[in-house]
Amino acid sequence: MNASIPGKASIIATGLLVLLLAACKPAADQAPAATAAVDAPPATPATEAAPAEEAAKPEIPTLSVDTVDGGHFDLAEHRGKWVVVNFWATWCSPCLKEMPELSALDAMREHIVTVGLAYEEIAPEDMQAFLKEHPVVYPVAIIDVYSPPADFETPRGLPMTYLIAPDGKVARQFLGPVTAREIETAIANNGGPKLEA
Repeated sequence: MNASIPGKASIIATGLLVLLLAACKPAADQAPAATAAVDAPPATPATEAAPAEEAAKPEIPTLSVDTVDGGHFDLAEHRGKWVVVNFWATWCSPCLKEMPELSALDAMREHIVTVGLAYEEIAPEDMQAFLKEHPVVYPVAIIDVYSPPADFETPRGLPMTYLIAPDGKVARQFLGPVTAREIETAIANNGGPKLEA
């Protein structure tokens, strides 16, 4: 009987280790904003080495998804505009904090389009109810967590945001919360309209 106690202890220790590692992701609600707000350098998928577990992503990503309002969003239809592709989830508090700002940015800037990709398992009717409580002007689609959009990296944490340039290429990738000012600065730094004073 004493021989089984160390076995149980190692199982419990392994379980605790897995839980601790899962809690370290930036997407966790408990993650402090200062550590979650880490943005990646401008992405150039054609020249940067891809992580070993993921294949190289195309220079011009595609995205075609059905939205919870019954519509459809196709990234290719928005060429000529800056597109903000925001991976998020209803349980992610930093995601919820950035939603109103992303919505205002989409509403106030004609050259910017936003799409929200809910990266979680949630029923469409539950998402519709959630969006009544947290309304946004941009379309929202629910993404299959087991089969996310192939042309984008699987989110390492949430929120994760891509800025797509008018030519369809990824201009910038942000991991963690992003502000409208950061997006507009990235647009200006990549040849788009300058920030208004």
